[in-house]
Amino acid sequence: MKAFIHPNKTRPGGCHLGQEYAVTPWEVKGKVDYLRLAREFGVQLITDEDVSLLKGLTGGDVHYLIRRGFFYAHRGFREILERARSGGSWALYNGRGPSGDLHIGHLVPWILTKWFVDKFNVHYFFELTDDEKFLVRDGYTLEETNRLAYDNALSLIALGFTPDRLHIIVDTDDVAYLYKIAVKVAKKLTLSTVKNTFGLTDSNNIGATFFPAMEIAVAFLPTELFNGETPVLIPTAIDQDPYFRLARDIAESLNYPKPATLYSKFLPGLTGEDKMSASNPDSALYINDDDKEVRRKIMNAFTGGQPTAELQRRLGGNPDICPVYKYHMLLSDNDDEVRKIYEDCRGGRLLCGECKLMLYERVSAFLNKHRELRERAKDKINEYKISVKFK
Repeated sequence: MKAFIHPNKTRPGGCHLGQEYAVTPWEVKGKVDYLRLAREFGVQLITDEDVSLLKGLTGGDVHYLIRRGFFYAHRGFREILERARSGGSWALYNGRGPSGDLHIGHLVPWILTKWFVDKFNVHYFFELTDDEKFLVRDGYTLEETNRLAYDNALSLIALGFTPDRLHIIVDTDDVAYLYKIAVKVAKKLTLSTVKNTFGLTDSNNIGATFFPAMEIAVAFLPTELFNGETPVLIPTAIDQDPYFRLARDIAESLNYPKPATLYSKFLPGLTGEDKMSASNPDSALYINDDDKEVRRKIMNAFTGGQPTAELQRRLGGNPDICPVYKYHMLLSDNDDEVRKIYEDCRGGRLLCGECKLMLYERVSAFLNKHRELRERAKDKINEYKISVKFK
């Protein structure tokens, strides 16, 4: 499916402002102004008051992806926090369009979701949309997207989720859990709304127009399974907002609670793009990259440093535009360590080559451990399937 880009105006499915940048559920182009994007999408910024409320519920702890501003905007997050404070039930939901190009950036929302599961002991529903990948992307067979769904699930399980909290849904295998809800959702959405929201045209297949109902259905599934109002919190990247804006619009008319969302920025590409790109393999660190490939990509990465070591020591670098620093920020939970990298770069005490080697060691250790845990998960995947636990 092509991203919906209009040269002169913003449409409901995304944000495209002049020739500055474009953000849709399928493509991100240009340098994104996140504050402006939040205004255009009509989402709220996470406030100090929100963070204080979260701290009060967790004994003073706030995940580093929130406290460092990587997750920065939301719809309805405060309502979920208030519900948690009052002892009401809620759940977590996000997912993945399965493909073979799983990279570290795809793990970021799952890492935050793991923290919420651990802190609040809530259920987590994860949708693998093998149907969507088949319907909207050329070159995939349905058998291939289904196989990739189970392969991608291994990386989720490898993050340490337990079967009693994580419930994996593979759309084509588990459609019975979603279809009745999806049909009710579909009846509330006009073809015009779906086409305008997602940039579909008369040349798209009819499956692509129905699929949003499947993704929205999971937001309402916990309420059905638990026979009581169970709103979901959806940690995801901000480009996925159109799905859940529609879900919130129709929820009350279907007697479901509105889903809440927590939106992240994009992990920048190592080659300087504002978001990693599947069309440029060097822009991302993939789960299957070996140590040699990881080292090559990191050592060749764009940085915010000066052209020479002498200038770097004298003038310092700019970590605010440096993807190497941002990887450190997203993979280390040690605030003091991350702050030192930032300050040493600005002060010229840390050279880019040194910083890259530090990142290589961090990523190499993470990926080697992650691949080991993926292997262990292969014999356990059925324990996590929704069909095993909700019959």
